[in-house]
Amino acid sequence: MRRKTRPVQVGNVTIGGESPISIQSMTNTSTSDILQTIHQIKRLETAGAELIRVTVNDKAAAEAIPALKQAASVPLVADIHFDHRLALMAIEAGIDKLRINPGNIGDQDAIRQVVEAAKAKKIPIRIGVNGGSLEKHLLERHGGVTPQALFESAYEHIKILEDLDFFDIIVSIKASHIDTTLEAYDLLASKVDYPFHIGITEAGTKFKGTIKSSIGIGALLLKGYGDTIRVSLTADPVEEIPVCKEILNSLGIRQYGIDFISCPTCGRTQTNMIEIAEAIEEQTKDLNKHLTVAVMGCAVNGPGEAKEADLGVACGKGMGLIFSKGEIVKRVDEKDIVSTMVTMIKDF
Repeated sequence: MRRKTRPVQVGNVTIGGESPISIQSMTNTSTSDILQTIHQIKRLETAGAELIRVTVNDKAAAEAIPALKQAASVPLVADIHFDHRLALMAIEAGIDKLRINPGNIGDQDAIRQVVEAAKAKKIPIRIGVNGGSLEKHLLERHGGVTPQALFESAYEHIKILEDLDFFDIIVSIKASHIDTTLEAYDLLASKVDYPFHIGITEAGTKFKGTIKSSIGIGALLLKGYGDTIRVSLTADPVEEIPVCKEILNSLGIRQYGIDFISCPTCGRTQTNMIEIAEAIEEQTKDLNKHLTVAVMGCAVNGPGEAKEADLGVACGKGMGLIFSKGEIVKRVDEKDIVSTMVTMIKDF
């Protein structure tokens, strides 16, 4: 059961409420390099990003926002620390959302200026608490990055905004340890109904980061937490999008393309099943069909093991048995398995 949250509007995307869990990423170009940043934004959009965050760390980056906004077809989020003037510039430039921690952008008057400007333009604020940048007093009080310290940081920032009568809030609490992140979200979920942006920060390189993020984000989603997600990889940010999609797809939360089932092969396998499976998946990866396809390595057990598949093939010696819903519909030579399956999938 998904946690009930208030909806928050970010450009043309609603986060929270009953809206679909949205996918986002962040550019790693210098934001002031407008052409390179637009190029990456377009690549992220093509991959399926529904929100994109950009670093706004100086005046030149803030001045680039109008050009980025004109080029982008999804909402843009400004990531800002320490300087409230950059937040004010981003708001004036038409940014769709701010990612700040109210307590670190200036004194009370600076915070008030940002909040009033955001409220006037109906721009939401994401409070982004990160285990790597916790406030010194919380680290000292709790002896390091603990779930309680993360929760207290988020809650303190939330109270700053609420005291200024601002409630268009999204919250994230990210640590590099999965259990710490889960416990911190548990604490916060018992106190507020704001939408959660979820992820595991500093998850790692493409391989390890994908696994760690999948476990952490998957665990949060199974608890009902999460209204928007980002997989954080030390890689081209475009690599993050298919991981997000597959996490949501695997849990049945959103459907992206074909649900692909294949066996790990064993000593009974008598065809080049790995190449067959990879070829079918590659040639159908861009088909957005609500369809389950199975590629199995055993003509004896294949149809039974994947009997719920809409279409599938059980590979035998030099041949394949094509089946639908567990019923065999045709037999083809091994050389024709890929082309036959791809055609049938496209025509289904």
